[in-house]
Amino acid sequence: MTFPDLPGIVAMGETMDEALLHAEEALRDYAVEAERDNAQVAEPSPMERMSPPLGSVLVAVPLIRLSGRTIRANLTLDEGIIAFIDAEARRRSMTRGAYVEWMTRRIAQQGG
Repeated sequence: MTFPDLPGIVAMGETMDEALLHAEEALRDYAVEAERDNAQVAEPSPMERMSPPLGSVLVAVPLIRLSGRTIRANLTLDEGIIAFIDAEARRRSMTRGAYVEWMTRRIAQQGG
């Protein structure tokens, strides 16, 4: 997986999810280094302006700046939604919180 606006950045992974997580980490590292060098972080290209090669998949890689701090968030959700989240989290061997974080990243990758 390559980034047209960021030459030389390639994300690897055995699965699409793994590649996307690595791409997110690479973008975050790029932003940290650019800011450290007092450089401007490149503006993202609108997805509608991109034309990937035939057979390729176009995804958005969100710049999610991690603080390293966890915050407890009490959410009130429908019982059916919680049941779905818990079932999917178990199926993927994840905690509820890890699954919600993963889902949030996936939605961000689709453009929000």
